Amino acid sequence: MRALETALDGLRALIAGGDLQPRDRLPSESELCERFGVSRGSLREAIRMLSALGVLDTRHGSGTYVGDLRAAPILENLSLTVGLLPLDSLLELTELRRALESHAASLAAARIDDADLAALDALLTELEVTTDDTDQSRLDHEFHMRIVEVGANSAFAAMVAVLRSRSRAYHLFSTNDGAAVKELSDAGHRAIWHALQTRDPMAAAAAAAAHVTQTEVWLRKHRPPAVVGSHAHPAGRSARVRSAPGR
Repeated sequence: MRALETALDGLRALIAGGDLQPRDRLPSESELCERFGVSRGSLREAIRMLSALGVLDTRHGSGTYVGDLRAAPILENLSLTVGLLPLDSLLELTELRRALESHAASLAAARIDDADLAALDALLTELEVTTDDTDQSRLDHEFHMRIVEVGANSAFAAMVAVLRSRSRAYHLFSTNDGAAVKELSDAGHRAIWHALQTRDPMAAAAAAAAHVTQTEVWLRKHRPPAVVGSHAHPAGRSARVRSAPGR
């Protein structure tokens, strides 16, 4: 394990220190092993780990290259790990999610235009009348991520998407209190929208924070089982950054 850490530290130092730039080809295995004082096995494992995170790109027959090192794609890869978390661990992330989403809503209130408001209104109108769980999940997801896209940059949106990714497996609208969940969820969405419409950053932040908090309350109360494979899409892979629904 120590040799693996040494190899990882060595590769990170070359990249972070600027010796290797984005899209540069890594030196040969023999050169890196000699430089780091590790075996080929340890070096290859380190390369596999960094490749899984999107930091390196191994091309068969060509070699291993440094990736583009853009923040958003690297952050999106965290959804692979977050997607494995059980509910208790997911709930631990709620505080961070609440802070990020409320901040994104406050930024959006200052930047949103009439076209974005109209699009969000149309989404909510459709969401409020649908009773299909899959459609509710999709529309909810799109509403929240559009707000983040308006207010924040792609890296911020990717981080929010990661925090939301696991939530998509828990179907609160299908619980015994599903009707009450939907009523409160719809009201929470409208509160966010009205704050955006009035261009009130403080009200938007408060409404978004309250909405995430309400989601946590329902999750703790019902503790619904995860639906395996439900909405299992990697974060941020569509034309616009997409994520899990934040009811």
